[in-house]
Amino acid sequence: MSVFLMGKKVGMTQIIEDSGDVIPVTVIQAGPCIVCQKKVPEKDQYSAIQLGFLPVKPSRMKKPLSGHFKKAGVEPQRFLHEFRVDEQELENYEIGQAIKVDGFQEGEYVDVTGISKGKGFSGVMKRHGFHGAPGGHGTHDYHRHGGSIGSSSFPSRVFKGIKMAGRMGCDHVTVQNLKVIQIKPEQDCLLVRGAVPGAKGGLLLIKKAVKKKN
Repeated sequence: MSVFLMGKKVGMTQIIEDSGDVIPVTVIQAGPCIVCQKKVPEKDQYSAIQLGFLPVKPSRMKKPLSGHFKKAGVEPQRFLHEFRVDEQELENYEIGQAIKVDGFQEGEYVDVTGISKGKGFSGVMKRHGFHGAPGGHGTHDYHRHGGSIGSSSFPSRVFKGIKMAGRMGCDHVTVQNLKVIQIKPEQDCLLVRGAVPGAKGGLLLIKKAVKKKN
């Protein structure tokens, strides 16, 4: 059975093992998520489960979304996201069902997806790791520039994909193979080893690891 959740990044801390090793962990408020809709192949051409996360006041919902939740008979949720599942697994879910963090197990590995922190407009040294121009040898006001971006007579244009300055961050990032260190079902908390994308309070999607065998 597929295991997936939406969560919110709480912050980072440390756990000290009995051996004395210090493990950096990220605390995630994972769920509970409410099943708001089931997508079936006969009607939607694919099978998926739509989950809602973080209840909100009905007055804060726009009318189309408010009608969507009213039709499902569930409390309005701030976030909605679809997770693809096999057609055979659809019968394991019911509208209004709450999916909690106890679906995961300590010691297994998960993939966490989020939106990375926005850095604003950044130069090539910060954005792409360029070395910059020399400090001496006649260099003047060009220390952090990117250098040449192409030839002049041929091809008389700049090729697509040239690394230049620009907006950095706010990207859809997935960190794979993070080990689940601890689960606290009574607090709906999941502690994973290492860092996850985004700032505190950011939305996260948590799934069982795709590439690593649990």
